[in-house]
Amino acid sequence: MTYQTVNPFNNQLIKTYPDATDEDLENALARGHDLYKTWRKQEGPGDRPAQLRQVAKLFRQNEDALAANLTLDMGKLVGEARAEVELCADIADYFADHAEELLAPVPLDNPAGKAYYVKQATGIVFMVEPWNFPYYQIMRVFAPNFILGNPMILKHASNVPGSAVAFEQTVREAGAPEGSLTNLFVNYDQVDRAIADPRVSGVALTGSERGGASVAKSAGANLKKSSMELGGNDVFIVLDDADWDLLKKVAPGARLTNAGQVCTSSKRFIVTENRYDDFVSLIVDAFSHAVLGDPSNPETTLAPMCMVSARDNLAKQVETAVAGGAKVAYGNKPYDSPGAFFTPTVLTDIDRDNPVYNQEMFGPVASIYKVANEDEAIELANDSSYGLGGVVFSSDTDHADALARRIETGMTFINGGWVTMPELPFGGVKNSGYGRELYSLGFDTFANEHLIFQHKN
Repeated sequence: MTYQTVNPFNNQLIKTYPDATDEDLENALARGHDLYKTWRKQEGPGDRPAQLRQVAKLFRQNEDALAANLTLDMGKLVGEARAEVELCADIADYFADHAEELLAPVPLDNPAGKAYYVKQATGIVFMVEPWNFPYYQIMRVFAPNFILGNPMILKHASNVPGSAVAFEQTVREAGAPEGSLTNLFVNYDQVDRAIADPRVSGVALTGSERGGASVAKSAGANLKKSSMELGGNDVFIVLDDADWDLLKKVAPGARLTNAGQVCTSSKRFIVTENRYDDFVSLIVDAFSHAVLGDPSNPETTLAPMCMVSARDNLAKQVETAVAGGAKVAYGNKPYDSPGAFFTPTVLTDIDRDNPVYNQEMFGPVASIYKVANEDEAIELANDSSYGLGGVVFSSDTDHADALARRIETGMTFINGGWVTMPELPFGGVKNSGYGRELYSLGFDTFANEHLIFQHKN
């Protein structure tokens, strides 16, 4: 596996990074385990909340430089890159500020004696993270586990090594102990070796369905707890009474943010037939005004995809969809650039027999479906192997709420696109994975909920 930064804007190689050796892995495991034992002997989180607040402070102080890494590594728009850096600082502050509350013993009513459980660290957590949010994906796992007392080893995506190094350096600069977070440029064999090591207690992965299945298999074989945040084919349901002005503001960005490379972005727009034609026109008009260009230029509104190979794979999916009967309402045109640009594209008339019907298209491609009524909308929404997020638009918020509960997914947002905050749990069902990150649910993922019971005499 080659870890290198290739600028998606012009496809030029920036830097290649050396692979981690087996000795590097062993040293990281030894340091992490020693740190776990040190932390485990302490009462409470010690200095970790203050150190995590310093991580947040450094993210804010170095926002421009950290954001530039994201733009160079994976082509993120500069404004979106800054927003990601700010979000990471917010997550760090949240878990630092709520450390005592999250670690507080939980009393249990019991007639036979005094009972409570305490949340304790379990050991090294091995992280396998993706390229589309190079800092945010790390912070979702790092912040809660750092407070809990689980050291971490990071295997990041091979195309964002600069961002991985920058995150590790920030943690070190904040004064966190050596071994708190160790970034390693490991190969797949070394990943399996780390998961099998008894010093590793859990595995957190965000990535593809195929990658998740492979890592989950290794974790299961070694009886290691795992959390998986995988792909999504999220729905955006538009009912007859949807606020059209609000739709115009929200719907295009729900697909095009981060060049459409978001697990929770809306990929299947399901619209009742009375509003279908109008909605297709809305999306086509918005997509036609997207400004492709240098992601470091604030005037650019649609960035390149993360790499040329990803663009080419998406193009093959669109070709397959069209060959299967889908119609192109807009786009699917080549863009004259050496970079990884993909023209925003709108597909309609995808039926259940189309090969892409149950595929995630990870890029700026919107699929729009017409349904007769909301029951048909829910049936179509749930006819998927994925279940990560979703959106419902209706002026009747109580009705939208009831409808949202019928969707088989981990997160549903009403009258707005997907949002993420440290106070909101993140995760899915079905082939979109299992487990949760962020909020107290994410804090508990790799905790030992240790029961203490004192018998009545």
